[in-house]
Amino acid sequence: MVNFFKKFLSKGSNGIGLEIAPERLNIVQLRQQGASYQLETYATAEVPEGVVQEGLIADPPEMAQLIQETLAEHNLTNIKRVATAVPAREGVIRIIPVPKELNDLELREYMNQEAGLYLPFPREEADVDFQKLGEFMDEDGIEKVQVLLVATRKEVTDTYISTFQEAGLGIEILEISSFALLRTIREQLLQLPPEEAVVLTDIQFDSTEIAIVVDGIPQFSRTIPIGTYQVQTALSQAMNLPPSRNTDMLQGMTIPANPTESTGSGTMGGGSSPGTQAIIKVFSELGDELRRSIDFYMNQSEGLEVGQLLLAGPGASIGGLDDFFNQRLSLLSIVVDPVENLALEVDEEKMPLMQRPGLGVVLGLAMREAK
Repeated sequence: MVNFFKKFLSKGSNGIGLEIAPERLNIVQLRQQGASYQLETYATAEVPEGVVQEGLIADPPEMAQLIQETLAEHNLTNIKRVATAVPAREGVIRIIPVPKELNDLELREYMNQEAGLYLPFPREEADVDFQKLGEFMDEDGIEKVQVLLVATRKEVTDTYISTFQEAGLGIEILEISSFALLRTIREQLLQLPPEEAVVLTDIQFDSTEIAIVVDGIPQFSRTIPIGTYQVQTALSQAMNLPPSRNTDMLQGMTIPANPTESTGSGTMGGGSSPGTQAIIKVFSELGDELRRSIDFYMNQSEGLEVGQLLLAGPGASIGGLDDFFNQRLSLLSIVVDPVENLALEVDEEKMPLMQRPGLGVVLGLAMREAK
């Protein structure tokens, strides 16, 4: 069984956090000082095209070599075990009510038998883990406990395990990327009332992962095939530029909160330029998908309200995106800064402000391993 949990949203033993994304490999090592953390190492390397496809490792030998080279370049060759994550789109997350009287052994047998009912693929093809949450009384007055079920396809986890083995590393913990991201904003979430839902929107390279979170637990998740690559492609086409996987130029841009306004900032020459309009069109489509997801969840839930939209991932570094979604969705939108959330002291030259929203997952992984 893959160990998705040691303790939900907690730290682990030793090692580092290592995130594999379609465009970048990110590595972070944290050291815990009392209740706070100190950044020991931050390393990043470009992932060549084709090594990661649709979020999955398509070329394990080349990825293993890249991991080895990056660790060596930053004097981390003594590291033997890491925490890493599979993309949220490859995870199945369900909250299941089970009888309270089951002991640990009975619960494990029960979950192994029942897990197949909640999976979109055969149980024998799945790696499954679970953890108890809180107790509650059902509508019939029966005491039950909520259990968080997490699963991925064995094919996915086996690929990660073999890739890291080839790189000379063991996997201390393998989790879903959204859990790692949630860990970096845990203090923010704890300040919210339990009846208020938060829409965590992780804008990645080739997709956006949505998680609607209540009381720190994902209740609904969805993957939208819109990411920074789609934004960059739309921009290149509008500006008659050759296609490129490099999305760095997006981080220096600002879009208007109201598409009819002109910003006059960045390299776009105002809100009415073809490039700006192309970017706005993509984010408008993303906003529409966010609204559909929120409406779907709210129609299934009673007594809950969505209070905030939290923006994370590389795409969240585009200037004005929070104001844009605030206007479009009439929802308080906030860009997540995981470095500030963890009160880390960092060299801004090595970790620029515009890169920070994209480091929530790797920092969350490193938190699991800090000591």
